[in-house]
Amino acid sequence: MPGVKTNEREGTRAVLKYSRTSPSKVRVVLNLIRGQHVQRAAEILKFSERDAAQIVGKLLDSAVANAQNNDQIDPEELYVSACFADEGPTLKRFRPRARGRAGKIRKRTSHVTVIVSRMPDAELRRFRAKQSADQAAQRARRVAGGRGTPSTTGAAAPETERNRRFGRGRRGSASVTEAPTDATEASADEPIIEETVAPDIATTGIETRPVDSTDDDAVIDTDEEKS
Repeated sequence: MPGVKTNEREGTRAVLKYSRTSPSKVRVVLNLIRGQHVQRAAEILKFSERDAAQIVGKLLDSAVANAQNNDQIDPEELYVSACFADEGPTLKRFRPRARGRAGKIRKRTSHVTVIVSRMPDAELRRFRAKQSADQAAQRARRVAGGRGTPSTTGAAAPETERNRRFGRGRRGSASVTEAPTDATEASADEPIIEETVAPDIATTGIETRPVDSTDDDAVIDTDEEKS
């Protein structure tokens, strides 16, 4: 015994006739939303890049509104039970071609139908359980992200100290270190005087004796006597 025909399925439907779109182009979009929840189907159509998605999206909204207002069905319990596109009349046009010929142009039309129905009880319970689990997981990720945010006084301070110590910025670029502003620092106009410290005799073990000018004279005299 043959099953129920597609156009005879139970549910609330919305029909668009004589749409100036090829049926083959509309069927590609309809295959994406067939069997999906109406909320999921609306999201798929919203982000689809095909022009036929706008037509099917308006038709889906109309079918959901018919089910809500005429059949008093909650939109949260609806899914796309069936959708199909039939071929409508074809408009024939001609374009002049070379050597007196005429090129045939076929402008296709289509009749689009979207049927929405209430989900079975088992499928509805499964869908609601999955939806609540997704919401709980999203809430847990949001709370964990809020708690894991580093504070400006805790984790950022060691990083800033480390960057200042090694002379680089946050992204590895060289950072400009500020000159110390000490009151005892010498001015740029004053000459810099370096102080030398004499070595300690006790540590070096070498005896030093100051050189006197008389020693130079004595060395010169001894050289003259030898000559």
